[in-house]
Parts: sequence; C-alpha cells; structure tokens
Amino acid sequence: MSSFSLLPSTLSGPSPSWVRILPNGWRMGIWCVAVLAAAPLIAVVWIALQPGDDVWQHLVSTVLPRYAYTTALLALGVGLGTLVLGTSTAWLVTMCRFPGRRLLSWALLLPLAMPAYLAAYAYTELLEYAGPVQMALRAAFGWSHPRDYWFPEVRSLGGAVVFMTLVLYPYVYLLSRAAFLEQSTSVLEVGRSLGRGPWGAFFTVALPMARPTIVVGVLLAVMETLNDFGTVDFFAVPTFTVGIFRVWFGMNNAPGAAQLAGLLLAVVLVLIGLERLARRSRRFAAAQGRGKPLPGYSLARGRGLLVMSACAVPVVLGFVVPATLLGMGSLQAALAGGGAGTDGSGNSGGWPGLAGLVFNSLSVSALAAAVAVTVGLFLAYGLRVAGRPVERLASRVASVGYAVPGTILAIGVIVPAAWLDNALDGWLRYHFGVSSGLLLSGTLAAVTFAYVARFLALSFGTLEAGLGKITPSMDHAARSLGASPGATLWRVHAPLLRGSVLTAALLVFVDGMKELPMTLILRPFNFDTLATHVYEYASYEQFAQATPAALAIVLVGLLPVIGLSRTIAGARKPRPEETPWVSP
Repeated sequence: MSSFSLLPSTLSGPSPSWVRILPNGWRMGIWCVAVLAAAPLIAVVWIALQPGDDVWQHLVSTVLPRYAYTTALLALGVGLGTLVLGTSTAWLVTMCRFPGRRLLSWALLLPLAMPAYLAAYAYTELLEYAGPVQMALRAAFGWSHPRDYWFPEVRSLGGAVVFMTLVLYPYVYLLSRAAFLEQSTSVLEVGRSLGRGPWGAFFTVALPMARPTIVVGVLLAVMETLNDFGTVDFFAVPTFTVGIFRVWFGMNNAPGAAQLAGLLLAVVLVLIGLERLARRSRRFAAAQGRGKPLPGYSLARGRGLLVMSACAVPVVLGFVVPATLLGMGSLQAALAGGGAGTDGSGNSGGWPGLAGLVFNSLSVSALAAAVAVTVGLFLAYGLRVAGRPVERLASRVASVGYAVPGTILAIGVIVPAAWLDNALDGWLRYHFGVSSGLLLSGTLAAVTFAYVARFLALSFGTLEAGLGKITPSMDHAARSLGASPGATLWRVHAPLLRGSVLTAALLVFVDGMKELPMTLILRPFNFDTLATHVYEYASYEQFAQATPAALAIVLVGLLPVIGLSRTIAGARKPRPEETPWVSP
C-alpha cells in the first residue's frame, strides 16, 4: 500500500477526468502486458492437455515419486537453512555491538553475487577425491584408497542443500534486517524491562513481528531453489527441473515435459497461496517509537569475537572461498597462455573467447533490462493513474513470472513460438513460394521475451515503490497545466524516478547475466553466454577452462549487492546520543 493512501480522497490521486479517458489507453495496455506475461504459463497448461505418447503413466510408475521426494527435501532443507542463517545473522548485526559489525552488515550480502551453480562447481573442484583437500589429507595421514577414510560426498543432495543455503540466505538476511531496522524501539524496551537479553528479545518480540517479511524471504529462496538447474544437474540430484529437461530432450516429449512443468507450477502457486492465506487475517503494525534509534547490546570481548566469527563464516564459505577459487583459476588460465581449450561441442575456453561471451551476455541482458524497465514503468504508472482493483489484479498476473521456474517459462515460450514459425512458413510457402525461416524460435527475440516475462516483477516492484514516494500533488499540478498522463510521466515523474529506473534496470540486467535454464533452452544456434559457457565446460568436467567466464558473472553480480548494502545502511541512521545496552 502506498504511503499516501491515508490522505484525504481529494488528494489521493489524479482526478476522475483522467480516469474517464483511460479505458482505451492505459487500462488496455495494462491488460495487454498481463496477457503477454501470462501467455507462457497458459501455453504450458495447453501443451500439457494435448494428446500424445502416454508418458505420464510411465513417469508416475518410475521416476515421478523420486522427483517429488527429492525436490521436497531440497526445498525444505534450503528453506530451513536460509531461515536459520539469514534471521540469526540479521539480528546479530542489527542489535549487537561487536568488532567488525559494520563491515559484516554489508559483507553478509556478498554471497548474493555468487550463483549457486558457480559455488557448486568451485567447491567440487576443491573437495572432490582428486581435489587439493582430499589429496592433502591422504598425504598427511598416509591414506591410499577411498576406503581408508570417510569424507562427505560433495555431489549429493546434502551438498546441494549446503551450497544453495550458503548463497541464498542473503534473501532472508536482506528482508529480515530491513524488518528489524523498522521495528519499534518502545516494544524492544518493554522486552528489556522484563529482563529479556538479546536472544530472549529476538524469539519473543522481534521474530513474531518480522514473521511476514521473513516468510517472504524464505519463499524467495525456495523459488530460486526450484528454478535451479546447473547445481542439481551437476550433482545428479533428480529434481523436477532435471526431469523436465530429461523428458523434453531425452524422450523428445513436449507434452510430458509440460505435464511435469504444470505439476511444479501448481506447487509454486500453492506455496504462494499458503503464504498469503497465513497472513490474510493477521495485521502486523509497528507501535510508536520507530523514529528512535534502536538499542544495542554491547557484547563482552570474548562473546563479541565469537559472534563476529559466527557472522563471518557464511561470508567466507558463501563468497570468499568460491570467489578466490575462481580468481586463482582465472589467473592460472592467463599464465598458461590464455588457457585455450575446447568443450564437447568445440567451443574455445579460457581467456581467448571471453570477449565474445561477454558481448553476448551484455547484449541480451541489456536488451531485456531496457524492455522490462519500459514495460514496468508503463504498468506502474498505469496503476497510479487508473488503479482500480481489476487493474491491480492484472498487475499481479503480470508479476507472477518471477515465482515461476525458468524451465516452465521456456517451455511456454519455445513450443508456441515454433508452432507460429511453422504456421507462417507453411502459409508463405503455399501462397507465395517463399520461406520465412525462424522468426521467433531460436532467436534473441524469444530469449528476451522470456527474460522480460520472468523479471518483470523486479522492475515493476521497484518502479511502483519509487512512484509511491512522489506526492500526488505533482499529478494535480500537471493536470491543472493541461498535461496528459503520458506527458506527466515523461516530463514530471521520469526525472524524479532516475534512481528507481537505474535500480530496476540493474536488477534485471544482473539476473539476466546469471540466468541459465531459460538461456540453455531458448538461445539461438551457436550463441553462448557466460552462464551457458560455464555450464557446458562443467558438464564435461573442464571447469578450470571456464573460470574466467565464471569470475566475470560474479563481478557483475557485485553491482546490485553494493547498492543494496548502501540502501540498508541508510534505512535507520543511529543518533549520536544512542546508548547501547550492556548484555548480561
């Protein structure tokens, strides 16, 4: 809800005269965006209902129970892991005073720049049987055979849970810390007066008030887990995402893959519905005292060092170690004369082919970011001008793509695109004797459309929040001077939204750089991005050749992390007169 929703109705938005001229403009545009964004999901359902080989019975009797069981365990493990790691570290850096707290408060976001599949590849090189860790153990203790000692299996379901937790917990940390910073000082002081220490106040006061925000963070982490393909495929963990690829490309059965995708989509929608249902009848309002500085628990030296170490472990394991391994691999590739090599398809690796990969990734991600920001701005401003419940429903439909795994969206894009290409080509051949070729499928247009459908929620949410900070009096002033809604957006709101536009574009751009499953399915022939390049080399056990490309993805991912850390740091500035509490 906008912060201006409590103003009198005469100041709550543009005048009715604007609303009367919108049905053939902004409103139709909002619904067109919603229909286009939802088209891939509609296509998946339509494809799943088409008659075809009776593969569903075969899947049910063979692999479907395993897909469901493994996916549930993976999502549950990552959800619990990110919940514990994200909320505990957020509370410690927000409420406790210990050495290195300011540094760790933003460093805990760094794993957000590390895609899960890159962390999995890097740790596999480090911890597998032929890796340096086990080689050092065998040399130190004189072991010569795997049966001589026990070492946890890296490429397993447990390994996938651990590595995904290490890079996805910032979703929970980010939202949890924002919720803790916004909480009422008065309520926390009541807990202090009742003898509650840091953890007592956390479990009985802060955690219940922050529950809705924390649940959203956990849900985001689970959505990213369900979307992951690179990690689970490399670790040979049979999840729904891997099953969709196997049925589609291994069995050449699009309806069967669409049926698996539809089942996974139903699970995602149920999770979202349960989250909304759980907080539908509850209201979480902060009491007075949000403007006061938050009290801090000053920890003794020994306890402070212990807390500092506990908060540093996720940063080291989730970012420092894999980033260091990628940097060392890139340096070795450079010292070895570029590290040229080829994967199974003949693509060159190392540094020589990096420039082309960077150009491909930058071009498709920048194009998707530009389209997503343009459409998101149109959608957000349309809601501001004609924000009836029906338009708000359309905006929710348009934003559902971010909660849908990329494999599902890819199926919903490529199959209808191929059908349209074949239909158009057949019609042109029949009537004019010419061939149109592939205009949609296997082109950058299909990749861009899928990116926009999935990441539109990022740009729309960011720009809607930015518009909410602009007083409606701006709209009224522009209307009184005879400006139309479009002119007001371009001449008044656009200059005020530069920061929000940049943030939205950056978020979509970075997510596009890291996107793997949609790019693998929809990319044009002989078109590789940094993400697909790394995946191909890792699948052929040649990850060392892809370390320069992997490091480039991580460096690009650092850009939004820096911006997010600065935003959080300024959310609630401490006052000079702040007096820390002394921990008992």
